[in-house]
Amino acid sequence: MATKAVHVSDVPNLDHVPENAASLSLYATRRPTGVDVSKNGKSFPKFTVIGHRGHGMNILQSTDRRMKAFKENSILSFNNAAKHPIDYIEFDVQVTKDDVAIIFHDNFILSQEHGTVFEKRATDLTINEFFSYGPQREAGKEGKSLVRKVNGKIVGWDVESDDHLCTLQEAFQKVNPCIGFNIELKFDDNVVYEQDHLIHVLQVIMKVVSENAKDRPIIFSSFQPDAALLMKKLQHRYPVYFLTNGGNEVYDDVRRNSLEEAKKLALEGRLDGIVSEVKAIFRNPSVVREIKGSNLSLLTYGKLNNFSETVHVQQLMGVDGVIVDLVEEITRAIGETKTRKGSDDEKREKTDEEDGRGIELSFLLNLISQVIQH
Repeated sequence: MATKAVHVSDVPNLDHVPENAASLSLYATRRPTGVDVSKNGKSFPKFTVIGHRGHGMNILQSTDRRMKAFKENSILSFNNAAKHPIDYIEFDVQVTKDDVAIIFHDNFILSQEHGTVFEKRATDLTINEFFSYGPQREAGKEGKSLVRKVNGKIVGWDVESDDHLCTLQEAFQKVNPCIGFNIELKFDDNVVYEQDHLIHVLQVIMKVVSENAKDRPIIFSSFQPDAALLMKKLQHRYPVYFLTNGGNEVYDDVRRNSLEEAKKLALEGRLDGIVSEVKAIFRNPSVVREIKGSNLSLLTYGKLNNFSETVHVQQLMGVDGVIVDLVEEITRAIGETKTRKGSDDEKREKTDEEDGRGIELSFLLNLISQVIQH
């Protein structure tokens, strides 16, 4: 699949897409009807909470039962997340060998039989092969076991409330329509993709979205720089964000190695914003002002977002929203913060509040910086 990197000027516009994208122009010409994240598409009207893989990702080796409450990326997880005051759910979309958009995070799907582990790339499966894993739709039918590799060890994918694997179309049909979808365009970090392949995958996904989204808010995001650039070129209705870990890991593609590179890519590709690993902005708090000053929206993800204190700091810093695993706890904490703030506003003058906010933010940033270093 190796090929050259995609440059913004090289991306085919809507008038030059392949013939098999017959309905693609429809995505560009339809006007949004209640799906914009804001008036200008660059920021959110309020601090936004997004449920990671629904009600939270599964950490199978964790002793915390909350990390294994619901099967991640499942209809069950999505609808349980929707019971809380969140704005979006985030999930990972890939495309099967027979062109079905599925929701699954890992590049490879693993099963175990009689002590032998079988591993297949998710995108090499047909939809029926994909559905053959895990809990089955038909009563009394048993699917292939699902396991994961954690730190080199095979761990059973055991959760308290299990559910069958699902497609993107099923999510649109079965998940509370009031909840927005943050659709991560999932690709393997270790594969360099042909431009034509990326376009084809994005067309398959966009077709499902166009036919099913209606007025549901949609955000696209991707760690794959070329996929993000292409999705922005191929449609104009929904915001597209570039995902980055902000330099916590180093990749051959330099566009992925820092928040500065992420900002550069987003501006050159006219993307709507950046989703950064939260530690990157705590290491360099001034970057928040730089990104927001460039008319880009900023969201964060990462384990630190499961602590209400770090979420509160990000609110003070001007971050637009957070992707979290502990949906119930974080939404409750944000609600309590709003209640306290409303009460405080009645008791003190605005100037005193601003001084207090500055002192509070400085103290908390210093504290978090020390925690990260240790």
